[in-house]
Amino acid sequence: MEIYADSGRMTRQRGFTLMELLVVLVILGLLGALVGPRLFAQLDRSRVRTAETQVHMLKSALDTMRLDIGRYPTAEEGLQLLITAPPDPQLRVLWHGPYLENQVPLDPWNKPYLYRPEGRDLNAIALYSLGQDGKPGDDPIGLPPRN
Repeated sequence: MEIYADSGRMTRQRGFTLMELLVVLVILGLLGALVGPRLFAQLDRSRVRTAETQVHMLKSALDTMRLDIGRYPTAEEGLQLLITAPPDPQLRVLWHGPYLENQVPLDPWNKPYLYRPEGRDLNAIALYSLGQDGKPGDDPIGLPPRN
């Protein structure tokens, strides 16, 4: 603490010392190290839940469209058929979409959902996200392809 003379009167100038600032920064760093990983883990869990919810929403839209036109989209048509009417005039008459507002959503990691029709039974589709890393070997989120 320094003392200055100001017009014949003594005043003190107050402030933080460098040591006090360093102590506060160390404490903030320790708090960040303790709280940060928990926040990021929660963020990852919420992204997975969002992806699961979006897959269920897309599956419902696909099921509604299937009731209208009698089939799921082909691999070539993909999820875009939920938004855009098919070019085939016979299917266009049966199509009562769009079945989603605006556009097909991306997964929480800003990647498109993977869609593939499989077989002929009622739930014969694969609709999933590969998650954050985007690698096929990990656990997919949603309705994964059958092995």
